[in-house]
Amino acid sequence: MTELKRHMGLFQLTMYGVGLIFGAGIYVLIGEATGLAGNIVWLSFVISAIVAVFSGLSYAELGSMFPRAAAEYVFVKSAFRNNFIAFLVGWLSAITSIITAATVALGFGGYLKQFVDIPITLAAILLVIVISVVNFIGIRESAWTNTIFTIIEASGLVLIIFIGFTFVEAKPVDYLDAPFGFSGVILAFVLIFFAFIGFEDMANVAEEVKNPKRTLPRAIMLAIVITCTMYVLVSFAALRLLDWQELGSSSAPLATIANRALGSGGQIILSSIALFATANTVLITLVAGARILFGMATHKSLPMFLSLVHSKTKTPWIAVVGIMCAATGFAFIGDIVLVANIVVFAVVITFAMVNLSVIVLRYVEPNMERPFKSPLNIGRFPVLALFGLISSIYMGLQFEIPVIGVGIGIIGAGALFYFVYNKHIKKLQI
Repeated sequence: MTELKRHMGLFQLTMYGVGLIFGAGIYVLIGEATGLAGNIVWLSFVISAIVAVFSGLSYAELGSMFPRAAAEYVFVKSAFRNNFIAFLVGWLSAITSIITAATVALGFGGYLKQFVDIPITLAAILLVIVISVVNFIGIRESAWTNTIFTIIEASGLVLIIFIGFTFVEAKPVDYLDAPFGFSGVILAFVLIFFAFIGFEDMANVAEEVKNPKRTLPRAIMLAIVITCTMYVLVSFAALRLLDWQELGSSSAPLATIANRALGSGGQIILSSIALFATANTVLITLVAGARILFGMATHKSLPMFLSLVHSKTKTPWIAVVGIMCAATGFAFIGDIVLVANIVVFAVVITFAMVNLSVIVLRYVEPNMERPFKSPLNIGRFPVLALFGLISSIYMGLQFEIPVIGVGIGIIGAGALFYFVYNKHIKKLQI
């Protein structure tokens, strides 16, 4: 097995994180969130960012201690010394990467159909294959592709901000108006949190980052701050052009805003940018998913052939192919909203375990070097990690029974695989 090549610096890792967080969620979720919170939706974005920071600081601390692929698996295993629990967390992370890539690829197919008459599922599969080729070629090429796509993606949000604050027909807005009270703000916060998911996958490319113990914590915090600032500015700008009722009822709110200010050309521009946004999300989730499989295989929790690194490209090529095939299969899923909720449910479970791992490691490994340490501590106890744990549990309880049921089913499938693999397949490798 060959080591992965360290190509990513602070700029590329930060852009990788920004691209992960931006995704395509903001292009749709701002409408639904505004329908719940009203003009004060910006506060829901701020609360979501604060909650993301709680878990982000935990990832930063653990990432500086264990800069390895399959980050969540390594974190939990180091804290609880239990391979089964660690495997289930790693399994959840890998499955959510696969499902997210497939779901967003379908979104890409939907946008592409506006320009080219091609079946959505076929477009999604072709995208996954093309992106996987980039993923195979190398992390440097993947990182630069992500950087370019992220800049294009961010330009759509910058355009909305520019239009909102310069359009001559923009109306004054009471940004403290909350038609449904604080409960509406909280409901919007739970929904909006999906738009902040992604920073956790930054830890999974730690083995390809230059000086990860210093670079990873800084990049995680920068990514969250940059995206939060953009989101809040977009919410301010959007409400200057559409009232909260109209914004809340739109299925493509930012495209609607561009159409209102710039005509049909504006809508085409936003739809084109959405193509890059969805493609970028597929790129970076496939990159992260492959590294999760690679990392778990190096710890012998998955078949060892998944840990093979290509001699020329220095990428985990079999893991790349495996993730590609799995994502292609999931591209046949129909209900995108249900799948998105399943992803968030799995992610908040992972966040809860990562925050708990920070707390446990403060006591079982108090003398271990921590190049970055989450602030606000009472003795050894990390207060912000506790906040992250509580907020993760709270969000996990907000989902409907079918979503929770599917999430538990995924965990059960992982448990079954673990026991079957350890009883039979692992014996063949000895």
